[in-house]
Amino acid sequence: MSFAKKPTEKLFYQIGEVSKALNVNVSLIRFWEKEFDVLNPKKNKKGNRLFTQKDFDNLKIIYHLVKERGFTLDGAKKKLKENKEGKTDNLSIIRHLKEIRGFLVDLKEQL
Repeated sequence: MSFAKKPTEKLFYQIGEVSKALNVNVSLIRFWEKEFDVLNPKKNKKGNRLFTQKDFDNLKIIYHLVKERGFTLDGAKKKLKENKEGKTDNLSIIRHLKEIRGFLVDLKEQL
């Protein structure tokens, strides 16, 4: 997963922060919000979307399924419903393995 730098942990993330972290357009985040019922961002008085950490984690799972694994939207919806906790665990494992790989590649270059 090639996420940009993770935004600092806080209660709510603005849509721009989420799209930058996932390296996707804001319009794609809005589209996924309509398609996936697991996404429920709050809206402030101005109508700006405010995503919780849970929403952000769900977006990372959706990104992984659709963009990296090539699932259709319907396939991703089914996969989320079937095994939500397993997907979260797998996503975390993949992220950690990529971090370890990056560390090892850097170490190899220094030798």
